[in-house]
Amino acid sequence: MDGEDMSESQANLRPFAGWVILSQLFGLASVILVAVWMGHFRGGFAWQSNPSIEFNYHPLFMIIGMVYLYGDSILVYRVFRNQRKLTCKILHAVLHVLALLFSAVGLKAVFDSHNLLSKPLPNMYSLHSWLGITTVTLFGMQWIVGLLSFLFPGLSMKIKSRYKPVHVFWGVAIFAMALTTAVTGITEKAFLANTDYQEKNPEGILTNCLGLMLLGLGLTVGYIVTTPDYARQTLPEEEHLRLRD
Repeated sequence: MDGEDMSESQANLRPFAGWVILSQLFGLASVILVAVWMGHFRGGFAWQSNPSIEFNYHPLFMIIGMVYLYGDSILVYRVFRNQRKLTCKILHAVLHVLALLFSAVGLKAVFDSHNLLSKPLPNMYSLHSWLGITTVTLFGMQWIVGLLSFLFPGLSMKIKSRYKPVHVFWGVAIFAMALTTAVTGITEKAFLANTDYQEKNPEGILTNCLGLMLLGLGLTVGYIVTTPDYARQTLPEEEHLRLRD
Protein backbone atom coordinates (compact mmCIF):
# COMPACT_ATOMS: atom_id res chain seq x y z
CA MET A 1 0.00 0.00 0.00
CA ASP A 2 1.53 3.33 -1.03
CA GLY A 3 1.38 6.56 0.96
CA GLU A 4 -1.68 7.93 -0.85
CA ASP A 5 -3.68 4.72 -0.35
CA MET A 6 -2.64 4.58 3.31
CA SER A 7 -3.78 8.17 3.89
CA GLU A 8 -7.12 7.43 2.24
CA SER A 9 -7.54 4.29 4.36
CA GLN A 10 -6.79 6.20 7.57
CA ALA A 11 -9.28 8.90 6.59
CA ASN A 12 -11.96 6.28 5.98
CA LEU A 13 -11.28 4.80 9.43
CA ARG A 14 -11.75 8.06 11.34
CA PRO A 15 -15.45 7.47 12.18
CA PHE A 16 -14.73 3.85 13.12
CA ALA A 17 -13.89 4.46 16.79
CA GLY A 18 -17.02 6.57 17.19
CA TRP A 19 -19.23 3.80 15.82
CA VAL A 20 -17.61 1.22 18.11
CA ILE A 21 -18.03 3.45 21.17
CA LEU A 22 -21.66 4.09 20.21
CA SER A 23 -22.32 0.35 19.91
CA GLN A 24 -20.88 -0.19 23.40
CA LEU A 25 -23.00 2.60 24.85
CA PHE A 26 -26.13 1.03 23.36
CA GLY A 27 -25.10 -2.40 24.66
CA LEU A 28 -24.28 -1.23 28.19
CA ALA A 29 -27.46 0.85 28.31
CA SER A 30 -29.46 -2.25 27.36
CA VAL A 31 -27.91 -4.29 30.17
CA ILE A 32 -28.42 -1.50 32.72
CA LEU A 33 -32.04 -0.92 31.70
CA VAL A 34 -33.01 -4.59 31.87
CA ALA A 35 -31.27 -4.88 35.26
CA VAL A 36 -33.22 -1.88 36.58
CA TRP A 37 -36.44 -3.23 35.09
CA MET A 38 -36.08 -6.63 36.75
CA GLY A 39 -34.43 -5.39 39.93
CA HIS A 40 -36.60 -2.36 40.68
CA PHE A 41 -39.94 -2.87 38.94
CA ARG A 42 -40.22 -6.67 38.94
CA GLY A 43 -39.20 -7.51 42.50
CA GLY A 44 -35.47 -8.18 42.34
CA PHE A 45 -33.63 -11.47 41.95
CA ALA A 46 -33.79 -14.87 43.60
CA TRP A 47 -33.03 -18.44 42.61
CA GLN A 48 -35.17 -21.56 43.04
CA SER A 49 -36.45 -20.50 46.47
CA ASN A 50 -38.72 -18.02 44.68
CA PRO A 51 -39.47 -19.23 41.12
CA SER A 52 -41.57 -16.22 40.14
CA ILE A 53 -38.64 -13.89 40.85
CA GLU A 54 -36.11 -16.38 39.48
CA PHE A 55 -37.61 -15.52 36.10
CA ASN A 56 -35.97 -12.10 36.35
CA TYR A 57 -32.59 -13.64 35.62
CA HIS A 58 -33.90 -14.75 32.23
CA PRO A 59 -34.14 -11.38 30.43
CA LEU A 60 -31.01 -10.10 32.18
CA PHE A 61 -28.78 -13.03 31.28
CA MET A 62 -30.19 -13.47 27.78
CA ILE A 63 -29.51 -9.83 26.92
CA ILE A 64 -26.02 -10.03 28.43
CA GLY A 65 -25.26 -13.25 26.56
CA MET A 66 -27.17 -13.37 23.29
CA VAL A 67 -27.14 -9.63 22.63
CA TYR A 68 -24.28 -7.74 24.29
CA LEU A 69 -21.53 -10.39 24.37
CA TYR A 70 -22.62 -11.83 21.04
CA GLY A 71 -22.54 -8.39 19.45
CA ASP A 72 -19.04 -7.82 20.81
CA SER A 73 -17.88 -11.18 19.48
CA ILE A 74 -19.04 -10.15 16.01
CA LEU A 75 -16.98 -6.96 16.26
CA VAL A 76 -13.75 -8.66 17.37
CA TYR A 77 -12.17 -8.92 13.91
CA ARG A 78 -12.92 -5.27 13.17
CA VAL A 79 -11.96 -3.77 16.53
CA PHE A 80 -8.71 -5.75 16.85
CA ARG A 81 -7.84 -5.29 13.21
CA ASN A 82 -4.07 -5.06 13.82
CA GLN A 83 -3.78 -8.13 16.06
CA ARG A 84 -2.75 -11.60 14.92
CA LYS A 85 -5.65 -13.55 13.50
CA LEU A 86 -5.20 -16.40 15.99
CA THR A 87 -5.60 -13.90 18.85
CA CYS A 88 -8.84 -12.66 17.29
CA LYS A 89 -10.08 -16.22 16.81
CA ILE A 90 -9.47 -17.10 20.45
CA LEU A 91 -11.16 -13.93 21.73
CA HIS A 92 -14.08 -14.49 19.34
CA ALA A 93 -14.49 -18.06 20.62
CA VAL A 94 -14.20 -17.05 24.30
CA LEU A 95 -16.92 -14.41 23.93
CA HIS A 96 -19.11 -17.04 22.30
CA VAL A 97 -18.54 -19.41 25.23
CA LEU A 98 -19.45 -16.67 27.71
CA ALA A 99 -22.57 -15.88 25.69
CA LEU A 100 -23.56 -19.56 25.76
CA LEU A 101 -23.01 -19.81 29.52
CA PHE A 102 -25.13 -16.74 30.26
CA SER A 103 -27.80 -18.04 27.88
CA ALA A 104 -27.83 -21.48 29.52
CA VAL A 105 -28.42 -19.94 32.96
CA GLY A 106 -31.03 -17.62 31.49
CA LEU A 107 -32.90 -20.54 29.95
CA LYS A 108 -32.77 -22.53 33.19
CA ALA A 109 -34.21 -19.54 35.02
CA VAL A 110 -37.24 -19.29 32.75
CA PHE A 111 -37.95 -23.04 32.81
CA ASP A 112 -37.61 -23.10 36.60
CA SER A 113 -39.94 -20.12 36.91
CA HIS A 114 -42.60 -22.18 35.12
CA ASN A 115 -41.93 -25.69 36.42
CA LEU A 116 -41.31 -24.97 40.13
CA LEU A 117 -44.50 -23.04 40.80
CA SER A 118 -47.17 -24.71 42.95
CA LYS A 119 -49.26 -24.68 39.78
CA PRO A 120 -46.70 -25.12 36.97
CA LEU A 121 -47.08 -23.05 33.84
CA PRO A 122 -46.74 -24.52 30.34
CA ASN A 123 -43.46 -24.08 28.47
CA MET A 124 -42.71 -23.28 24.84
CA TYR A 125 -46.13 -22.02 23.78
CA SER A 126 -45.39 -18.43 22.68
CA LEU A 127 -43.77 -17.05 19.55
CA HIS A 128 -41.05 -15.57 21.78
CA SER A 129 -40.15 -18.99 23.16
CA TRP A 130 -40.08 -20.58 19.71
CA LEU A 131 -37.84 -17.83 18.37
CA GLY A 132 -35.64 -18.05 21.45
CA ILE A 133 -34.97 -21.77 21.38
CA THR A 134 -34.36 -21.65 17.62
CA THR A 135 -31.90 -18.78 18.02
CA VAL A 136 -29.95 -20.42 20.85
CA THR A 137 -29.82 -23.74 18.98
CA LEU A 138 -28.48 -22.08 15.82
CA PHE A 139 -26.02 -20.09 17.92
CA GLY A 140 -24.66 -23.28 19.49
CA MET A 141 -24.37 -24.99 16.11
CA GLN A 142 -22.65 -21.94 14.63
CA TRP A 143 -20.12 -21.94 17.47
CA ILE A 144 -19.31 -25.64 17.13
CA VAL A 145 -18.96 -25.55 13.33
CA GLY A 146 -16.93 -22.34 13.50
CA LEU A 147 -14.63 -23.81 16.15
CA LEU A 148 -13.96 -26.89 14.03
CA SER A 149 -13.56 -24.90 10.83
CA PHE A 150 -11.26 -22.10 11.96
CA LEU A 151 -9.31 -23.53 14.90
CA PHE A 152 -8.91 -27.12 13.74
CA PRO A 153 -5.37 -27.32 12.32
CA GLY A 154 -6.04 -30.03 9.73
CA LEU A 155 -8.39 -28.08 7.47
CA SER A 156 -6.96 -26.46 4.37
CA MET A 157 -7.18 -22.73 3.72
CA LYS A 158 -9.37 -23.49 0.70
CA ILE A 159 -12.06 -25.11 2.84
CA LYS A 160 -11.86 -22.33 5.42
CA SER A 161 -12.18 -19.68 2.71
CA ARG A 162 -15.28 -21.35 1.28
CA TYR A 163 -16.94 -21.62 4.69
CA LYS A 164 -16.09 -18.08 5.84
CA PRO A 165 -18.94 -16.27 3.96
CA VAL A 166 -21.42 -18.82 5.33
CA HIS A 167 -20.11 -18.27 8.86
CA VAL A 168 -20.31 -14.49 8.49
CA PHE A 169 -23.86 -14.61 7.13
CA TRP A 170 -25.17 -16.85 9.89
CA GLY A 171 -23.34 -14.85 12.53
CA VAL A 172 -25.15 -11.66 11.53
CA ALA A 173 -28.45 -13.48 10.91
CA ILE A 174 -28.45 -15.13 14.34
CA PHE A 175 -27.61 -11.80 15.97
CA ALA A 176 -30.63 -10.27 14.21
CA MET A 177 -32.72 -13.21 15.43
CA ALA A 178 -31.48 -12.65 18.99
CA LEU A 179 -32.51 -8.99 18.84
CA THR A 180 -35.91 -9.92 17.42
CA THR A 181 -36.40 -12.49 20.16
CA ALA A 182 -35.43 -9.97 22.83
CA VAL A 183 -37.89 -7.37 21.54
CA THR A 184 -40.75 -9.90 21.39
CA GLY A 185 -39.93 -10.99 24.94
CA ILE A 186 -39.89 -7.40 26.20
CA THR A 187 -43.24 -6.72 24.54
CA GLU A 188 -44.77 -9.91 25.91
CA LYS A 189 -43.60 -9.20 29.46
CA ALA A 190 -44.68 -5.56 29.26
CA PHE A 191 -48.23 -6.48 28.26
CA LEU A 192 -48.60 -9.38 30.70
CA ALA A 193 -46.95 -7.93 33.81
CA ASN A 194 -47.46 -4.17 33.51
CA THR A 195 -51.21 -3.69 33.75
CA ASP A 196 -50.88 0.11 33.37
CA TYR A 197 -48.59 -0.06 30.36
CA GLN A 198 -51.02 1.95 28.23
CA GLU A 199 -50.85 4.78 30.79
CA LYS A 200 -47.20 5.42 29.88
CA ASN A 201 -46.06 4.71 33.44
CA PRO A 202 -42.33 4.69 34.37
CA GLU A 203 -41.97 0.94 33.87
CA GLY A 204 -43.53 1.15 30.44
CA ILE A 205 -41.29 4.04 29.42
CA LEU A 206 -38.25 2.09 30.62
CA THR A 207 -39.18 -0.99 28.59
CA ASN A 208 -39.73 1.14 25.50
CA CYS A 209 -36.31 2.74 26.00
CA LEU A 210 -34.80 -0.73 26.38
CA GLY A 211 -36.25 -1.70 23.01
CA LEU A 212 -34.79 1.43 21.42
CA MET A 213 -31.34 0.69 22.90
CA LEU A 214 -31.47 -2.81 21.43
CA LEU A 215 -32.42 -1.33 18.06
CA GLY A 216 -29.49 1.09 18.29
CA LEU A 217 -27.12 -1.74 19.16
CA GLY A 218 -28.30 -3.81 16.22
CA LEU A 219 -27.98 -0.94 13.77
CA THR A 220 -24.49 0.11 14.90
CA VAL A 221 -23.11 -3.44 14.96
CA GLY A 222 -24.71 -4.12 11.59
CA TYR A 223 -23.20 -0.96 10.12
CA ILE A 224 -19.71 -1.72 11.43
CA VAL A 225 -19.62 -5.29 10.12
CA THR A 226 -21.03 -4.41 6.69
CA THR A 227 -18.82 -1.37 5.96
CA PRO A 228 -15.95 -2.49 3.67
CA ASP A 229 -13.58 0.24 4.92
CA TYR A 230 -13.76 -1.26 8.43
CA ALA A 231 -12.87 -4.79 7.35
CA ARG A 232 -9.76 -6.36 8.87
CA GLN A 233 -6.80 -6.38 6.48
CA THR A 234 -4.63 -9.48 6.17
CA LEU A 235 -1.26 -9.06 7.90
CA PRO A 236 1.90 -9.73 5.83
CA GLU A 237 2.79 -12.92 7.72
CA GLU A 238 -0.75 -14.23 7.27
CA GLU A 239 -0.58 -13.56 3.53
CA HIS A 240 2.65 -15.59 3.43
CA LEU A 241 1.00 -18.53 5.20
CA ARG A 242 -2.00 -18.37 2.88
CA LEU A 243 0.23 -18.51 -0.19
CA ARG A 244 2.06 -21.52 1.23
CA ASP A 245 -1.22 -23.32 1.87
